[in-house]
Amino acid sequence: MFVAEQVLKNHDLAYEELEAGLIGSGGDGGIDAMYVLVNGEMAQEDIDLAPLKKNILIEVVIIQAKLSESFGESAIEKMTVTSEDIFDLGRDLEPLKSVYNEGLRSAAEIFRMVYKGLAAKFPALKFRFVYASKGSEIHQNVSRKATLLGDKIRGLFSNAEYGFEFLGASELLALARRQPPASHELALSETPISSAGEVGYICLVRIRDFDKFIRDGDGRLRRNLFEANVRDYQGSTAVNEEIAQSLRVRSGEDFWWLNNGITIIAAKATQSGKTLTLEDPQIVNGLQTSTEIFRYFSEANTEGEDRHVLVRVIVPTKAESRDRVIKATNSQTNIPPASLRATDKIHRDIEEYLRPFGLYYDRRKNFHKNEGRPLEKIVGIPLMAQAVMAILLQRPDDARARPSSLLKNQADYEKVFSTAHPIEIYRVCASIVKRVDTLLRSEWDLDARERNNRRNNLRFYIAMRVAALAAGKNSPSASDLATIDLDKITDDSIRESLAAVNATYEALGGGDRVAKGPELVEKVKAELAATIG
Repeated sequence: MFVAEQVLKNHDLAYEELEAGLIGSGGDGGIDAMYVLVNGEMAQEDIDLAPLKKNILIEVVIIQAKLSESFGESAIEKMTVTSEDIFDLGRDLEPLKSVYNEGLRSAAEIFRMVYKGLAAKFPALKFRFVYASKGSEIHQNVSRKATLLGDKIRGLFSNAEYGFEFLGASELLALARRQPPASHELALSETPISSAGEVGYICLVRIRDFDKFIRDGDGRLRRNLFEANVRDYQGSTAVNEEIAQSLRVRSGEDFWWLNNGITIIAAKATQSGKTLTLEDPQIVNGLQTSTEIFRYFSEANTEGEDRHVLVRVIVPTKAESRDRVIKATNSQTNIPPASLRATDKIHRDIEEYLRPFGLYYDRRKNFHKNEGRPLEKIVGIPLMAQAVMAILLQRPDDARARPSSLLKNQADYEKVFSTAHPIEIYRVCASIVKRVDTLLRSEWDLDARERNNRRNNLRFYIAMRVAALAAGKNSPSASDLATIDLDKITDDSIRESLAAVNATYEALGGGDRVAKGPELVEKVKAELAATIG
């Protein structure tokens, strides 16, 4: 988990996403973690590939993390054999059930689904292998094994980019110490127009300087600069092509004449001459323009480029104002409503309600993680949706099977996040799932990664059963759940639900398919009804 967090720091993944990529030991094929990222966002089982049109990057990150004092050849040899098995699209994964565990096979299935689903759009493909240990020196025979692994990958995907990194103790420490800067400087072409009262600026910025603003020290796009709730929107091919065309074809018009510009919100903005220093800036509108500018300076001949882009910088004094800016600036484009969920008033209400109870509602993805809050105290919007789906709607199978699409289905969203529900149910549902998670992380006598797989499959079933027993009803209403006394839910009661659910799960054969299918929830509900009477 520590290595994954450091390696993927630039991708700004949440704790839940980092955990989801961990592979169980015993049949892991020498792979401790595997992440499939599409345009920088983690792909899960229910990823929607339809909005992706062009300029697509599929990145596969594979991690082997060891506590050994050196780097060995055998670790890379295992990864090589495994890679040949899971990345050869001509091989069926089903016969490999006896060779590799379910976590690895599931990760491989996600890769295959994504790659095959996007193949006709000719995505760029990148493999990044990371081998971490406490070692320092790398023997030439070990390096040679990494080269041979690259040959195997290129043999399967001739146009793929391949990289292999050895991370020793010093490299890991350097990564851990590296923090994204809280403030960024934006060079201006002219003195900006500023507003009286509320802090705000209208600026002309050379697109060359804006490109520097959105890149990190390694020249990569700073994904954490983009508002998390809208950054996954790809837009139509036509819009992207028009922006790209206006950049590549230098006519008599300046770029800002042809483009709506970019909106940035910041916690603080200070002007010094022709420079703005922005604290915690977030690009809330202009994602497509920003990414096309990034691609333009990455791919085209930009010598002599001196055109400008219009940038608005706003410093909202209230959270509601911030949300209104995000919603208003994006309502003028075709961004789906699901991308703007976090700006809904109910989420601000939940955030305010949970805070006095020591729970931090992550309306802005990774805000509290970056503030150093502990994992067990952070509740993201997707996890809250899963918790309410499992406990109130009693659909733990959907909560498990559709982690990223619950917010996109309008009917489900309105059932989960409704002002008709007592606000207390959100604390109850989140707290029960967090309590279940805490117990499951320590309960089974299993390797941490294997425990994680089992936890992902059972957590929402156990939470549903615990809540129903605490309410004393087979199908408790929102009002029933709101009155649950969380202090009366003991670890022993959670263990009892764990034992009951796990017995049914194993009787059905276990695994992801059982957790995502209808049979487990039917049997758990039947057993629950018999228990409550």
